[in-house]
Amino acid sequence: MRSDGDGLQAADARLARRLGELRAEHGWSLEELAERTGVSRSALSRAERGETSPTAAQLNRLCNIYGRTMSQLLSEIESEPVMVVRAAEQSVWEDPASGFVRRSVSPPYPGLRGELVEGRLVAGADIAYDRPPVPGLEQHIWVLDGALHFTARDVEHHLTAGDCLRLRVWGPTRFRCPGPDDVRYALAVVLP
Repeated sequence: MRSDGDGLQAADARLARRLGELRAEHGWSLEELAERTGVSRSALSRAERGETSPTAAQLNRLCNIYGRTMSQLLSEIESEPVMVVRAAEQSVWEDPASGFVRRSVSPPYPGLRGELVEGRLVAGADIAYDRPPVPGLEQHIWVLDGALHFTARDVEHHLTAGDCLRLRVWGPTRFRCPGPDDVRYALAVVLP
């Protein structure tokens, strides 16, 4: 997660601390969490110590086991929520390994069930999630620029600028940017 230079390190440290707290709240050892998520014990340990930031796929697996969306988890490490989320204050999280950038435009807020995310994938990026963070999660994917190939329930949807895909997510999904340009999309997420 990042907002700017120093903000990156501070946000990564808060994320590391929160991941450790969540594991402790469940009373799981690193080995137990590794078995439950399929993420290696060493990767979990490095993430909790703040030595590395988890990848998008790893963070998705952690969110699934903790019953949170990615935005919910990331909002837990931010300061008090506000009604108007200014562009300069929207948290940004990057996964350099996959070429994924995620801006939390409208993060989760107590009493509200929806959130809005801006996603960006570089040309050629391919991210597969083995499960949704919350089964039955409602998603609306609106492509703003470029092209996105999105797969759910073994059906690949080819979306271009202006297209919107609406669905509930129950199983594995895949976001792929076929290129030649990067893709930018809005993702509206509504808890079941």
